[in-house]
Amino acid sequence: MERRIVPADSPYAPTVGYSRAVRIGDQIHVSGTAAVMPDGEPPPTGAYAQTRRCLEIILDALAQLGAGPEDVVRTRVYVTSADDWKEIGRAHGEVFGEIRPASAMLVITGLLDPRFLVEIEADAIAPAG
Repeated sequence: MERRIVPADSPYAPTVGYSRAVRIGDQIHVSGTAAVMPDGEPPPTGAYAQTRRCLEIILDALAQLGAGPEDVVRTRVYVTSADDWKEIGRAHGEVFGEIRPASAMLVITGLLDPRFLVEIEADAIAPAG
């Protein structure tokens, strides 16, 4: 089966050795995605803005592999503060509110860059084409 990848545009990718997304057959797995900005700019402030940026990156990776938000079947959302859940949930709901993938929101102690407030993974099933 053909394996297609979307390279990660992240300062951590060369060291860790991962792709933003991998597609094999109809399965697409998107790596944990934080609010990494182009050209090394600082991430947006606020949980809502960071979540929107994470979702932009995820949707772009899906599109490169022939899929869209409607193909997402699961998300995992890692947050550094439970206090941010409503803002993160609002941004997630703006993209997935009608799609309603299986999802989990987990509070963790921190992410690689302390400025990051949220990181999101996504899995999709999309017909080949």
